[in-house]
Amino acid sequence: MTFSKTSRQQTIQDLKNEPLDLLIIGGGITGAGVAIQAAASGIKTGLIEMQDFAEGTSSRSTKLVHGGIRYLKTFDVGVVADTVSERAVVQGIAPHIPRPTPMLLPIYDEPEATYDMFSVKIAMDLYDQLAGVTGTQYANYTIDHNEVLQREPGLKADKLKGAGVYLDFVNNDARLVIENIKEADELGAHVASHVKAVGMTYDAQGRVNGLEAHDELTDETFKINAKLVINTAGPWVDKVNALNTKAPKHETLRPTKGIHLVVDDSRLPVPQPTYFDSGLHDGRMIFVVPREGKTYFGTTDTDYTGDYKHPRVEQLDVDYLLKAVNNRYPNVQIKLADIEASWAGLRPLIANNGSSDYNGGGANAGKVSEESFNHLIDTVNNFENKTAVRGDVEKAISQLKTAHAEETTNPSQVSRGSDLKTAENGLLTLSGGKITDYRKMAAGALDLIRETLKTDFKEQVREVDSKKLQVSGGHFDPNNVDDTLKFYAQVAINKGIAEDDARDLANRFGSNVSRVVSYADQGVAEGLNLKETISLRYSVNEEMTLTPVDYLLRRTNFVLFHNDQLVAIKQPVIDEMAKLLNWDATEKAAQTAQLDAAIAEAQLDYLK
Repeated sequence: MTFSKTSRQQTIQDLKNEPLDLLIIGGGITGAGVAIQAAASGIKTGLIEMQDFAEGTSSRSTKLVHGGIRYLKTFDVGVVADTVSERAVVQGIAPHIPRPTPMLLPIYDEPEATYDMFSVKIAMDLYDQLAGVTGTQYANYTIDHNEVLQREPGLKADKLKGAGVYLDFVNNDARLVIENIKEADELGAHVASHVKAVGMTYDAQGRVNGLEAHDELTDETFKINAKLVINTAGPWVDKVNALNTKAPKHETLRPTKGIHLVVDDSRLPVPQPTYFDSGLHDGRMIFVVPREGKTYFGTTDTDYTGDYKHPRVEQLDVDYLLKAVNNRYPNVQIKLADIEASWAGLRPLIANNGSSDYNGGGANAGKVSEESFNHLIDTVNNFENKTAVRGDVEKAISQLKTAHAEETTNPSQVSRGSDLKTAENGLLTLSGGKITDYRKMAAGALDLIRETLKTDFKEQVREVDSKKLQVSGGHFDPNNVDDTLKFYAQVAINKGIAEDDARDLANRFGSNVSRVVSYADQGVAEGLNLKETISLRYSVNEEMTLTPVDYLLRRTNFVLFHNDQLVAIKQPVIDEMAKLLNWDATEKAAQTAQLDAAIAEAQLDYLK
């Protein structure tokens, strides 16, 4: 089955002519999660995205399926329990994407430090119990000052007490979205990128019954009819809700911007993901993550009111991150000129929930009373000695008494919780959340969608177990990932792909490798090796890749992590796509200019 510019034409016709049960606005991770579950349930589903899939927030994260150990700072055990259990679910339904990786958490003896060596061990032990990894190869441990510096010699030695090491997962955010989208398409959903919602339509009773949509590629406006419409537009949720002119307006979000910077690993060598207090006494924490021969670091948290479609890295963002990283790695002294790539994204934070934070603070930021803290420690110790149960720990946490709680929140202290609402005239809105929660958020929305279809439209919808609904490329045993990916790599090797390239294809495409290597029969494209030839052809024909930016930025990581290869690969990719998509000279020039602009922006040319 193709999922391409050619099939898109038929999808647009289907959206015009076939009334839907459910129409989804937004093709980021939230909309993609709703689409796959709805289509699998037999719901006649459509999804429109005004840009490329994942072009907004869902390709601009820290690229981790993060367990949320920071939440234990404020004893948010419920948040951590939900996060680590859901993280395991995501790994099961997309086993070729999230990968377990130990995270290093250096501990410094500094004012306002998140953890000391005692509290980090308590937090990690509780974290492991919640994650179900106690006694496994992924169980946490601590290392002392000298061991930390042996592992990461570049870290600042002054006031370094030691470190904790605990389980986390690296992720490819944009790939997770496209694999959900592809599976939804295979299950029968009508999915189209570059289609923008420009208005709502209503029935005689004033209930939302569809959309006016604009095809951004053909400049055509058309109507899509649906029993239910759900807004999953991420940071654009309020802007989409504003199209619903027959319902009261409620501002839902308080978007914040986060940025990440990429340098060559020779400038900042780290052996594993590392997570530390910024050292700037602001309550924030910073990730430093090695990836594909590069090292990236972030993130920031600043309120955002600019262009949602085009957030940019600004000089103040760069200054902040460089100050924090150079403080922790005093001998590297990274400068603006060292930055090879960057990205900026918006977080769709719920405005009226100030409990658990994103970057380390929280509403429960006051001092815990000594009596209740000691009771918690005793309970945790009893739990580890099997003389208490998890419920005892949760009760002790719920009974913590604080000296004070913050009455106001800064951008780093807005909850990353989600919100599901139904407007008076039927428009559904699913907002907030984070990548780790996407499957669970979608499942909650599907419960409401099924009930509404039953109650309001007398339509019975079957339930599916979304915890076992694997995405495209992920159709294999999640308990045997390494051996399975070796098998898929061998499939590519048997087609003449070099071993390292074959492993890369297996990691990128998972169980779709057999489909990818079938494109080898067409020969090698000029200027590309066999791996990149077949990857590009598959992506154009089966991943709705419409532009070189789609391919080099979101379907692959060339723009972010392979700066040294961009010059060589850029023109051959454009030339091959021109052949596959029948571009004339004008279109080819426009696509080249668009790619050049994206690369220049990622490389921060406007700041250098």
